[in-house]
Order: sequence, then structure tokens, then C-alpha cells
Amino acid sequence: MGNGTSIGRVRGLGSAHEGTHHWWQQRLTAGANLVLMLWLIVSLVLLPDLGYTTVQAWLSSPLAAVPMILLVITVFYHFRLGLQVVIEDYQHDESRIVLMVLLNFFAIAAGVFAIFSILKIAFTAAAGAAA
Repeated sequence: MGNGTSIGRVRGLGSAHEGTHHWWQQRLTAGANLVLMLWLIVSLVLLPDLGYTTVQAWLSSPLAAVPMILLVITVFYHFRLGLQVVIEDYQHDESRIVLMVLLNFFAIAAGVFAIFSILKIAFTAAAGAAA
């Protein structure tokens, strides 16, 4: 075992045992995205029209808002997992850490913004209907 080469430093360390966990998470989120996207498409097709008031009334129902929030969570988590693999595979210098931090901040911020928007529409419409 050499100390000076890259292969000499890692020889004998074995795998990190993280690959299958990441792979399974990608597959599970892909399956969840497929099911939830089919639900969204069917739900939108069944609406009488796609006007703002119709969609707002539909989204104010918990049967629409909860799956929509689950869709946002799984889409952004799947997005983060996929781009993490791309960054790890193709970025080999110190900027890799910065890119990973930016990716995490973006995915979390965009997901929180989308969930906040869904909840605002759902609760505003529900409050307007109750008044």
C-alpha cells in the first residue's frame, strides 16, 4: 500500500455503504412522484374549468391540499437527490461543497415557498367560504 498516490490512500477502506440508501431514496421518490403526478393530472382534468376560482376552491379541500403538499415535498427531495449525484460525479474541487450547500438551500427554500403558497390558497379560500 502506497502512501503517495490516491489509490494507496483509499485501498482497503471498503465501501461507504451509502450508495444503496441513496439509490432507494431516488427510486421511492420517483414512484411517489409518478403516483402523485397522475393524481394531479386526473384531478385537473376532472375540474369543470381551470379558472382561478375553480382551482382555488378545489385546492381549499384537504383532499387536494394534502396530496399537493406531498407532491411538492417528493419533487423537491427527488430534485435534490438527483443534482447531488451530478455534483458529486462531475465536480472534483473545493467548489463542490459550496454547490452542495447552495443546492440544499435552494431546494429547501423553493419547497417551503411552494408549500406556503398552497397553504395560503387553501386557508384563504376556506376562510372566505366560512364567512
